[in-house]
Amino acid sequence: MRVLLTGGAGQLGHDLRRTFAEHDLVTTSRAELDVTDPGAVDALVAAVRPDVVVNAAAMTAVDDCETHRERAFAANDRAVGHLVEAAGAVGARLVHYSTDYVFDGTASLPYVETDEPNPQSVYGASKLAGEVRLRPEDLCIRVAWLVGERAPNILTAVLDRAARGETLRFVDDQVGSPSFCADVADLTRRLVEEGATGLVHGANVGAVSWYEYVGDMLEAAGSPRSLVEPIATADLDPPRPAPRPAYSVLGGQALQRLGMPPQPPYQVSLRRLVQALTGP
Repeated sequence: MRVLLTGGAGQLGHDLRRTFAEHDLVTTSRAELDVTDPGAVDALVAAVRPDVVVNAAAMTAVDDCETHRERAFAANDRAVGHLVEAAGAVGARLVHYSTDYVFDGTASLPYVETDEPNPQSVYGASKLAGEVRLRPEDLCIRVAWLVGERAPNILTAVLDRAARGETLRFVDDQVGSPSFCADVADLTRRLVEEGATGLVHGANVGAVSWYEYVGDMLEAAGSPRSLVEPIATADLDPPRPAPRPAYSVLGGQALQRLGMPPQPPYQVSLRRLVQALTGP
């Protein structure tokens, strides 16, 4: 299978390169392909003629999206349209990634694929607009709180600050489902090889607040959980520009319908990632 990967130098792209290595893989970084440039997208897809385009390119800085709306929609919405058109011209499928932030956070049970989105931030709205661009033959995988081996990321920041003995403060009133790049990449490959289409929630199993999650990070690295203190979102100073959903846990029905196992529990993948980053 010939696979074209966009955003290959990013955090998720790092693991996608590994998991698709056994295929005929062509990888591009942001410097090599600006997905917001339709001419560049058309030319590259026409030259590569992939069977599948895996789009890991996105603008994911939530607060930057809030203050740079045009850039957010260019990267997360219109760029998806360019890729859909280019893929269609060569008969390729598109795999795209979206986010838990398409939901408003008012639920009390995990969100499933059939729940109605209602984004509250520019980031969430731009990602939902990108989802709408997809065709029935394409695949969309929603993830949340994504982290992997490629630094810097939230985990490496926490471990660095803990090593200096700094006290951390994280909110305890935002609850979600962590996603790990290695697991998402492996799921993507399985779904692509099975010819899956439509919408799939691909977060790891488990619900946790940011405060609890950082405590889990510290514990996995052998540091005391007491290094992290809880804080309410309303007490953040300065306040974040973009609103976050209070509850955005991703459950799912699609993997079960496809006969695939759920993603691993986040605690298992967290311990594995901490060990990979810190050594034995």
